[in-house]
Amino acid sequence: MRMILMACVAALSLSAPASASEKDWATASDIGVYSLTAVAIGLPLVKGDKKGAVQAAGSIAANELLTLGLKEAFPEWRPDRSDRKSFPSGHTSQSFASAATLYNRHGAKIGIPAFAVASFVGLARVKADKHHWYDVVAGAGLGTAIGLIITNQQDETPKSALVPWVDSKGGGISFAARF
Repeated sequence: MRMILMACVAALSLSAPASASEKDWATASDIGVYSLTAVAIGLPLVKGDKKGAVQAAGSIAANELLTLGLKEAFPEWRPDRSDRKSFPSGHTSQSFASAATLYNRHGAKIGIPAFAVASFVGLARVKADKHHWYDVVAGAGLGTAIGLIITNQQDETPKSALVPWVDSKGGGISFAARF
């Protein structure tokens, strides 16, 4: 899986060189956001983690609803003046929601490269002249928060354990259990 994310980063890097046009940057951001969304929902399905796939889809859907609501509540011109839907960046918020979901369910080995792709998407939205830097920062914060709140970490810890303890008057062993 890490190889897939690294391939996405490489493809995005090659598809948007420094001399790229605004359209090239917009295309690169589209590739990034849709790839991350597909991986966030698809990876749990491939691993048989239906709960993870539902949580990923839920975080992405909740993010989309909040992002659209904020765009209506705060109508701000895009830098290219194409419309008044600049704040916050939807591409960025969806990318970060997907990355946060991947981080929470699959750990840092997948989550950190996913956050790198999400950061590239935010940069590409600014370079495409579709967002101001603060639109991207707000989108990143919103998406990350929603992804981390809605997606539960995969349970890899035991449900019960013997826990040794020591204090100034003695020591012992306690039994701890999660229900």
